[in-house]
Amino acid sequence: MLKKIVIVLVLLCVTQTLFSQKKSRADRFFEKGDYINAAKYYEEDLEKKQHKKDLENIAISYYNTFKYREASRYIKQLIKGNYAEKDKTYDNEFNFKLYQVLSALGDYETGLDYYILYKENLSASLEKQDAIETIEEFKLKNPDYTVERAAFNSEASDFGAVKFNDSIYFTSDRDNKQLLSKKYKWTHQPFLDIYAVKVNDEGLVVGGVKPLPETINSKLHEGNFCFSNDGTTLYVSRSNFNDGKKEFDDNANNNIHLYASTFSGGKWSELEKLPFNTKNYSYQHPALSPDGKKLYFSSNREDSLGSFDLYYVAVNVDLTYGQPINLGSTINTKNREHFPFISNEGHLFFASNGHLGLGMLDNFVSEYVEGKFTTPVNLGVPINSQYDDFNLNYYNDNEGFFASNRNRIDDNIYSFKQTGEIFIREYINQFEVRDQDTKAYIPNAEVTLSDKRGNEIYSNTLDSIANFNKNLLASSYEFKASNEAYIPGVINVTVLEKQDQKHVLYLKKLPPPPPPEPVEPPDPIEVIIAEKGIDKNLKEEDPKRFEMLTDVEGPPIVEKDGKLFFELEPIYFDFDMWNIRADSKLILDALAKKLERYPDIHLKISSHTDSRGTVRYNQILSERRAESTRNYLALEAYINARRMKFQGFGELSPKVDCPMLDCTEEEHQLNRRSEFEIVEY
Repeated sequence: MLKKIVIVLVLLCVTQTLFSQKKSRADRFFEKGDYINAAKYYEEDLEKKQHKKDLENIAISYYNTFKYREASRYIKQLIKGNYAEKDKTYDNEFNFKLYQVLSALGDYETGLDYYILYKENLSASLEKQDAIETIEEFKLKNPDYTVERAAFNSEASDFGAVKFNDSIYFTSDRDNKQLLSKKYKWTHQPFLDIYAVKVNDEGLVVGGVKPLPETINSKLHEGNFCFSNDGTTLYVSRSNFNDGKKEFDDNANNNIHLYASTFSGGKWSELEKLPFNTKNYSYQHPALSPDGKKLYFSSNREDSLGSFDLYYVAVNVDLTYGQPINLGSTINTKNREHFPFISNEGHLFFASNGHLGLGMLDNFVSEYVEGKFTTPVNLGVPINSQYDDFNLNYYNDNEGFFASNRNRIDDNIYSFKQTGEIFIREYINQFEVRDQDTKAYIPNAEVTLSDKRGNEIYSNTLDSIANFNKNLLASSYEFKASNEAYIPGVINVTVLEKQDQKHVLYLKKLPPPPPPEPVEPPDPIEVIIAEKGIDKNLKEEDPKRFEMLTDVEGPPIVEKDGKLFFELEPIYFDFDMWNIRADSKLILDALAKKLERYPDIHLKISSHTDSRGTVRYNQILSERRAESTRNYLALEAYINARRMKFQGFGELSPKVDCPMLDCTEEEHQLNRRSEFEIVEY
């Protein structure tokens, strides 16, 4: 979980059943919620002898302090039963935690094994391959947002940014220089307070960061908050107080409750606890609907589905409140749902670790349709990462803030701009088949359209008007066409998030039978023939091949195992990228010049990746790299795209073997390459 937002969660697992022996120093720190010191002393205890409860508690301690590698090590020992006690059973929650920490560490494939086990123990099911494909779609989809780290972050944890009028308000545990200020045991940092900073019309910070007055900020936690539309009411998540003193639940936990303050006479009133809070549960992360008639929040109330769920209460005209209503199983899971936000259109944005995501908490959106919230959609990268991403809200139609600990140290605030459609839509696409030379429709063309998995979604023989329309989701497709008088053709189609897109496939007529090849006079380039070991009979048997092999201008053509290749300097790609690097453009430009001199050459461009990532992910990445290479030659160097086909081989043919990914970055880069085979000339 995010590094300081845990303050708004009830302290979990602190009232554990202890061993029959006397409590250890580690146990006492653990019960107080001081997980940093608890982990330190459990390490010492486990060196002497491994007990089940110590393994459970040290795993929770590292999990709660975001040391995921250490947490995974001890959860694995717990699951394997590496402890003295005979009872080798363990709580199913540790399967879920291991899934989370392994995903945060980048090993989501292994993590899914434990998530599937966790679901099976709850009498639910999940197909691993479907889950992998879904996660990789989150990573590979065209981004709908641009993000940027906010300028007013500190070295501490900052989150919960809300823009109102000319100021940005946010929560932070930065050092406010107060005398005798206490530190929060969980984080060893100051308690959370709410701060504000002024910005100009361009959103640039124009003043210093200042804390809100003491009527709002206390000696304990003030966490997430929201304003009413007119700015006269402030709802705040705050440590539970009663008559100026902390109030504890039946398990001695100081829960988080919701409070409200009103602005009048130029100042904020004292915070008042909302009436629907109950002592034994936490209520946090307030968010008002645009009309101000509903207050949404997160709570672990008794009627939650498992952990923290999203609820709302009616806000009446007289500022009284209804009873909490659970948003139900479409939104809530047995795990955690937090940080609701309702857009001007009524859509629900929230963070969850219970819906399938990239790692820890992810941001989701549920579209509001006909009075109901629909199945949540993961917002994908760059809004989400393998770490905690949360607290997303808009301050206009397409801009806002969210928080993330993707820097692996503390929570930071990020600004975003929405650039694409975040909901799943179908878009009208028109497909045509035309003659390459005359540009006329080709009657009786046989066409097929397939999705990116190769599933055929349309097939037909077109009439004299060789076109058809198809509603498609934004994705990648393959469009094929053939006619008995033409060379069959295929194009890869990328459907964007916009209507009325047109895709034209041009076919070239079959050529007449070629005339007999003229007898070429002997070529005197004997040195080249000797260097390359060219059979002199080749000049008569295959003049073009002979000419290409003996041509010294531009990139040389060589023969390997009976096949012809352009011998180029390697076309390298950066890790996880498919764009053509500047150093490779010069190489491709030289290739293009030679292709202009040999207009009949057709190429097969083969692209390879390193072995990091899944086989499927690398296969998709290599296909994109091969396509990117072909597109550069076609669009930048003006080589006819019909002369080039491309294929991705993923990680299947490395130049350097990398067992267990044990390669240097340079060796990985050698494996990220493109090769150019002459398949027709």
